[in-house]
Amino acid sequence: MERAASAGAERPETGAMGATRGLAMEEPLLFEQGSPGRCGVSLPEVPPGTDPASEIPKELLRGDVAGLPEMDELSVVRHFTRLSQWNWGIDTGFYPLGSCTMKYNPKSSEALARLPGFALAHPLLPASMAQGALELMWRLERALSEIGGFAATTLSPAAGAHGELTGLMMIRAYHVAHGNPRRKVLIPDTAHGTNPASAALNGYSTVELESGSDGRLHPETVARAMDDDVAAIMITNPNTLGIFESHIREIADIVHARGGLVYGDGANFNAVLGVARPGDMGFDVMQYNLHKTFATPHGGGGPGSGPVGVRGDLVPFLPLPVVEKEGPGYRLVTETSERPHTIGKVREFWGNPGMFVRAWALIRELGPDGLRRVAELAVLNANYVRAGLKGHFNLPYETDTLHEVVFDDKSQKDGGVTTMDVAKRLIDHGSHPPTVYFPLVVHGALMIEPTETESKETLDAFVRAMRAIAAEARDDPDALKAAPRKPIRARLDETRAARKPVLRWTPGEK
Repeated sequence: MERAASAGAERPETGAMGATRGLAMEEPLLFEQGSPGRCGVSLPEVPPGTDPASEIPKELLRGDVAGLPEMDELSVVRHFTRLSQWNWGIDTGFYPLGSCTMKYNPKSSEALARLPGFALAHPLLPASMAQGALELMWRLERALSEIGGFAATTLSPAAGAHGELTGLMMIRAYHVAHGNPRRKVLIPDTAHGTNPASAALNGYSTVELESGSDGRLHPETVARAMDDDVAAIMITNPNTLGIFESHIREIADIVHARGGLVYGDGANFNAVLGVARPGDMGFDVMQYNLHKTFATPHGGGGPGSGPVGVRGDLVPFLPLPVVEKEGPGYRLVTETSERPHTIGKVREFWGNPGMFVRAWALIRELGPDGLRRVAELAVLNANYVRAGLKGHFNLPYETDTLHEVVFDDKSQKDGGVTTMDVAKRLIDHGSHPPTVYFPLVVHGALMIEPTETESKETLDAFVRAMRAIAAEARDDPDALKAAPRKPIRARLDETRAARKPVLRWTPGEK
């Protein structure tokens, strides 16, 4: 191999991020394949004279469906296997999406979540037959409450945004119980994008607060907006610039003095895990994203989980069910007669138990010191990337950052190169692009979060690729505008795809 390389043979590009060359199969639509009469299943012949209506309930009957592909089993298996090989995920290569915390999830957590006692437990099992699951839920709730500095935590919400909705439902119930639901929620311009939607769904109007030149929210800004009609302020800390809101304690005091509550968006909790507790900072409510911080697949990789921690006087408003320890065992509280102030159920059954197993397994494996190490390495890796790219890409905020760093395309503008050009070119270097054009307070943002699970070699390869792109933007900007070149599909017309999507395919169409 070395002799072949020295003789001029070109090696595949792999680096420490992902291969950029290899067998890439074109794959037609399923509807373009098959042939009449082919079948992928073996079923007995229907006896002559059999009336389907006499054997199958009427509501399940249907007529012939035109245009469905008729295919053999092997063709179906190959089709979906090849499509799966088009996917890019954290198991494939570097995935530096800022704000989304796309970190590797240990396979030990995956294996434990698949234990039959957890994976096959029916949600309607009586408590006497589900003691193991209930104990795990109780211990996870206690651990999350301690880690976040809260009195109690609900495990019910199905994802981070659902946790936001649930948290604001409890805030609203709290204010109603005190005689005034209030009408407004304050949201900084560096908050997560789902915050305004969660507030609106609870009937609140939102007031945007402008962050300062250092990327932080300042107390005087909050004081000017705060009045007796404000139900809460929603703060992401660290915020979407990766900057820690160092005035949080003073801000919380301002809000509390006028009877408001402080909601913390815990999507960036990975940055302070084991180092600082939001409850100690003055937060009254916060959702955890188990699918970002505690070993659950993110996004399309699997269902999420967004437990919500609350301070003591909000505990009565927690949704049902609630797991309680009773003597040597555990029971599930499901009746409002025991929790008359509850906001009720926010989803069916118990939540997403498979996510509970993964999170509890990770917490037990890492322990307190290991959890703290997660945050320390996440911050170290982000600042390593920041140092490696500073001077090659513009840094709009010089303020120190924690787990992620936001650059922009200002340095590439002279050549007509945009953030999107940089992102597309990065694909050719074997990396998924970072988050682009978010947060909105940075024009042309490139938001990078490497997470604690990436090695120095991967980060070095990423920095080299980004530096090469910066040099190309300076020396050959037109080349970037044609990127990516190596995937089976080059640059697509994304505007057209968004505005005129093809949602239905008709047989015979191309």
